[in-house]
Parts: sequence; C-alpha cells; structure tokens
Amino acid sequence: MPPPDATRPTRDRNRDRRRARPQRAPDDGATGLSRRNATEPDEPELLELRCGSVAAGGSCVARAGDGRVVFVRHGLPGELVQARVTAVSARYLRADAVEILEPSAARVEPPCPHAGPGRCGGCDFQHVAPSEQRAMKAALVMEQLRRIARVERDVTVEELTGSPDGLGWRTRVRFAADLDGRVGMRRHRSHDVEPVEHCLVAAEPVRSTGVETCRWPPGCEVEVLAPVRDPPVPAGPRARPGRGRDDLDARDGANAVVSVTLHGRARATPPPRPLAPATGLVAGGRVVRPPGHARADVLGHGFRVSAGSFWQAHRDAPRVLGQAVLDGLEPRRGEAVLDLFAGVGLFSVLCADAVGPGGRVLAVERDRGACADARHNARRHPQVEVREDHVSPAVVASLGGFDLVVLDPPREGAGTALVDCLVSLDPAPRRVAYVACDPASFARDLAVIAAAGWTTTSLRAFDQFPMTEHVELVAIVEPPATARRATRAGGAA
Repeated sequence: MPPPDATRPTRDRNRDRRRARPQRAPDDGATGLSRRNATEPDEPELLELRCGSVAAGGSCVARAGDGRVVFVRHGLPGELVQARVTAVSARYLRADAVEILEPSAARVEPPCPHAGPGRCGGCDFQHVAPSEQRAMKAALVMEQLRRIARVERDVTVEELTGSPDGLGWRTRVRFAADLDGRVGMRRHRSHDVEPVEHCLVAAEPVRSTGVETCRWPPGCEVEVLAPVRDPPVPAGPRARPGRGRDDLDARDGANAVVSVTLHGRARATPPPRPLAPATGLVAGGRVVRPPGHARADVLGHGFRVSAGSFWQAHRDAPRVLGQAVLDGLEPRRGEAVLDLFAGVGLFSVLCADAVGPGGRVLAVERDRGACADARHNARRHPQVEVREDHVSPAVVASLGGFDLVVLDPPREGAGTALVDCLVSLDPAPRRVAYVACDPASFARDLAVIAAAGWTTTSLRAFDQFPMTEHVELVAIVEPPATARRATRAGGAA
C-alpha cells in the first residue's frame, strides 16, 4: 500500500499538520513556549489579577497591567486575587494566587493540609468543589476541541464511583525522598520535597503500607501500587463476576507492591518495615530485584500488574474505561481486534471475551515487562497474540486488516504520522476506540482523523483524576461509508 496520505498534496498535508498542533498554556510544557523560556523573578512581585478561563495545565488565564498573559495557579474563573509571580518570560508570567480578594462561590477549603502555593504539586484543584471541577474540565475539553480540532461538541464529565469527595481513589502513588531520606511529594516545578505522611487521594491499601514514615536513600523515588478489587458488577451479557477468580493466590498481590528508583549510584537499604520482602529496586530504569506484582479484578477477569507496568491510577477506572470501550466498539463474534499501546492487556482480554474463540486480538506494546504481564493475563485466551514492538506507522501498516482498533497512547498522543496511517488503512476498520488522557493531544489527533473524513460517533469524558485538572476521554470514530470494510466471513452481520 502507498505511504499514509501519499495521495494528498504536500501543501495540504502540511496545512493539516499545522492546524493539528496542540496549543496549551506553557504550564504543561507542551507548546513552543518551553519551560526554559521562563525564569524565576529576581524579586518577588505581587499582582492584582482577575482570573479568566482555565487553560490546559489547570491554571487560570489573566492579564497583567503591561498586557502579558499570566497563568495563575490556585485561582478560579472570575475571582479577583493577589498573585505572587513565580516565573517570568517575554510573553507570559506564571503566578500563584496567595490571597483571594473576591472568592468564587465554587471555592472550598482544601481538605489536604499540604495543598496550596509552594506546597505539594500533586493536586491543583483541592480548592474547587467537586461538581465545579467537572464543569471546568468539560469547558476545557470543549475549548481544546474547538480551537485545535475545529470541532464543536458538548461534553459532560462523568463522575466515577467510589470517590464522590475526590479522595481515596489513587492506587498508584509516587513518593520522593529528600536529603534526609524522608519521603513526601514533589513541590510544584521543584525538586524540593513536601513532607507528606498520609496522601488523602491515595486509596486505603496505599495509605496503610507505612512507606511514608520509612527512611529511604536520599534522592530516590518510591512508587506504591495497590491491589484493586472489582466492586459488584451488574448482571448482563458481559458481566461475569466469578470468571477468572478461581486462580487468584491469596499471597499474590495481597499487599501493596513497593518499588524504589535510584538515581546515580545510590544503593538502597530496605526499610525497617514488614513491607521489605515486597520491595523491589530499580536502578537507572532497570529492575535489579523483582518487586513482585499487584492484582486487579476487572469485569470478572484477574489481571497481574508488575511494578513499572502501566495501570490506570483510579481504582474504578479500568472497569469504567473497559466497559466504555466495549460499549463503543460493540465487538462481534469472530472479529479481529488490534490493541495498540496495549499495556498489560486490559482491553485485549476484554475484547477477546467479546469476539470469542473464533476471533483474534493482536496486542502491540513496547515495554517488555508489560508484555509479560499481558501474556500472563491472556493465558486463557489463545486468540490473543502479544507482540513486543514499538507502535509505529510502519508496524501498523504491516499488520493487515482489522475490524476494530483500540488506541490508548501516552499523554503526548498518537501523533500525526500514526493517525495518518490508521485512517489510511485499506480496508478501513469498522470502528476505532481512542482512549486519551490529554484533551490537547487528543484534539490534535482528532483534527487529522476529521480531515480524513472520519466521524466521531461518541465522546465520553470521565473524572478519572479528581482534585486535578486531568480528565480521561473515550472517543469512538468511524471511517467514511465508502471506506468501511465488508463484514468478515467469520463475523456476525
């Protein structure tokens, strides 16, 4: 087949790529305004500012007296604040709202004592009522779609169960050790550590490890991954509460898994705690002592997740996203599914169940540890093949035809070249499920999808990261009618 978009004039392709580039607040480091363009001010400066809408990265947009844009953390749209400038460039400023002169009705007292200017950098929206957090995220998604993808679409951010107050949802937490070896959370845009003994957004299995009170090698990072048990599943054709649980070992993932990342040549000493046997060491990104793995139950299936393998942080997210992908794709018996950036095989296993023994699922993932987990998780599904490889246009173009595609790229998105390849496949897949954790990079990729004539048939947004500006999206896109592949011989009509 010809290279992706080879039949389109170069000028048109370049124009589409320019339109698709994400434009965000410099707070998230994803624009031409790189972080090194801004420097700390020589002297502290206070500005009285009226906060405007929320930009990508969670800051509110305001204007300084000289006309420069100011990205204000810890503010809310419409508020009048006294803000301390934290970074300066020729075109914009960064600032923290240190005094609220005219508060918004949506402002609340942060539940965490470590939230606020100069404190823990993990939760930007602790000062915002949960319902208003979802409204702000919906507005941000719609703005990104409108400005980058030229798409007008109403968006509602759905609340995940189990965290109505935005606390106790995170199953994966990364701590950092200061020079004294005491762990806490990184402060915003800093290597300094905020001493945190109990992270309020962490799920109970993470909080109960005691890792926060241990002494660790100075400068290391400590990641804790907790086991996840599925809540009761409603009855239905895809709900199999007992399936896959008969082989769960009580010793396998019964406790949280702790891994330690060392920088330089530092050597680790296991903490003086009972969690030491579950501790693994990672030096230079390489696991030098296996830390074991946690277990998760999702829609009746058991999943093994090793330290270092990607897994959704919210305890309810795998179930919600898995069901959203199944509902959107509507896999048929006998169909072929391509799972790109497959991780430990969450979507691969769920889709394999749906397409049955007569179908097939190809999972492509570059991380070796995640591939090992995926093969283990799919061991009861011989129709699943796990391929350790980079997800690149050349690889995708060589794979052959598929009825359905699951695309779950990292935060930077799939990228123009890969998306061009997907929308140029001949025959085209019946549907593609795009799972995105960043509205701006998703909007960039959606612009390429829309330019190729594909249609977004559904778009759901989930409040998967309460107390932060982040949101998770699941979009279902379909090719033009002229490009849709005929029903495969083995599939249902």
